[in-house]
Amino acid sequence: MGILFFVGVIIISGFILGKFSNKLKLPGVVGYLVCGLILGHSFFNILGPSVLGRLEVFNDLALSLVAFIIGSELHYSSLKRIGRGIITIIFSESFGAFLLVGLGVYLLTKKLYLALLFGALAPASAPAGTVAVLQEYRAKGPLTTALYTVVGLDDGLAIIIYALSSALAKLVLVHQSFSFFSFIRGPFFEILGSLLLGGFLGYLLGFSIRRVKRKEELLAVSVGVIILCTGLCNFFHLSLILSNLTLGMVFSNFFLFTSRKVVDTINLVVLPIYIIFFVIAGAHLKLSLLGGMGVLGLVYIFCRAAGLMGGSFFGAILSKANRVIRNYLGLGILSQAGVAIGLAILVGREFSSLGKLGKELSLIVINVITATTIVFEVIGPITTKIAISKAGEIGKKLR
Repeated sequence: MGILFFVGVIIISGFILGKFSNKLKLPGVVGYLVCGLILGHSFFNILGPSVLGRLEVFNDLALSLVAFIIGSELHYSSLKRIGRGIITIIFSESFGAFLLVGLGVYLLTKKLYLALLFGALAPASAPAGTVAVLQEYRAKGPLTTALYTVVGLDDGLAIIIYALSSALAKLVLVHQSFSFFSFIRGPFFEILGSLLLGGFLGYLLGFSIRRVKRKEELLAVSVGVIILCTGLCNFFHLSLILSNLTLGMVFSNFFLFTSRKVVDTINLVVLPIYIIFFVIAGAHLKLSLLGGMGVLGLVYIFCRAAGLMGGSFFGAILSKANRVIRNYLGLGILSQAGVAIGLAILVGREFSSLGKLGKELSLIVINVITATTIVFEVIGPITTKIAISKAGEIGKKLR
């Protein structure tokens, strides 16, 4: 069968299971992931490796649209209402997860290099799952704005934490010399380049559609610029999430009236892309890995959840944030997928060449992170819904 046949199967079956998920009072994202599990390796293997490989472009497209939508929601006026404390919260929840996971893994294994690597992977979030739930329930309010900000920005900090931690892990493992500058240089230029590219294209998009009136034309130009941004990120090895987030943020803050029309137009066509993205994500997951993750996986799950929720709560207290942000933000940032798996694969590339111990470490990290992703991908959207429901922001309109 041609690839379009599989795309059609994915959209229709994903939509049906998403509606069934809604009947159970669960977010549609859960239904899409379950659909992927059923169609993927764990059950019927309709979406085998060869098919999934040909569908990878939808992952980049979905993440780019998600990042752009996040950026478009980060208006200066909204961020000003939240205050500078949101930066404190981002640092607190990221380092809370890093420290608690690192401590838990060290107490279990007594291996510092393993503790450093698992701790470094813990802060990475999955913005797509959180954003899909916020959009599905038309959430509006201070918690929603805070969630958009945190899941959009904490991956940049996660990249820096990983770079430093992996360097220290190598030092512990094989006694390599450590240069702070050489290891921070890569992440620094990746983040700076992503911000500059996104900012430039945000201005370019704003100026290019000033005279465009029809929705179809707005959609064509805006999606074209987003895809262009993603292609440049892949070519120059930049972060497509940070770059498209900056694109959306610059565009929405400097071209406010036009940006609202663009985002509303994109939202009309984004659902099929979301369905494809999450069904593909579900198809990649292997339930057989759950049984093999062992105590280490359980420690990672518990400590990461506790670190994110406790860290965000502590950061909100320090910054004197809104009560709903303090109480419920941690529930909305538990999703973990692409970035964490990408970093785990990077561990495999960097450490597998460091002898037998390095290869064993790589296999442990990749298997445990892949297995725990199944848990976080399912519970993350559910806890996000609980958070915005408790905060009273489902379907709420800002005045």
